[in-house]
Amino acid sequence: MAKKVRRKPDEEAEEKAFDFPVFDEVAFATKEFQLTGGVAIAGAIAVLLGAFAWLCTSATLPWYVPFPICFLVAILTPWFLGRLVAGASAFTKGDWAGIVALEFFGFLAVWFVLVDLH
Repeated sequence: MAKKVRRKPDEEAEEKAFDFPVFDEVAFATKEFQLTGGVAIAGAIAVLLGAFAWLCTSATLPWYVPFPICFLVAILTPWFLGRLVAGASAFTKGDWAGIVALEFFGFLAVWFVLVDLH
């Protein structure tokens, strides 16, 4: 059987000295409210893009006319929101990816639902 390594008393004191950093609730809440505003704007843009794509489809245009336009707008959303939402510079790459994905799949959902209802 292997022997246990004995620790020195000062090593144990160093391990117990860890303290959690101070959590800044105000900065966290501010960033989350700004992100909520950005997501709301992206959702509204997704509904508008879906309605635009449906109008193009209703006008008997092929699907490849509105799709690239809406796709391009969805990709350029971070550029638009960076100028519309105060504090958007604090958004992470994951936040931007989530907003773009929400807008892209949101416009597809609205488009498909409206085409199905027509």
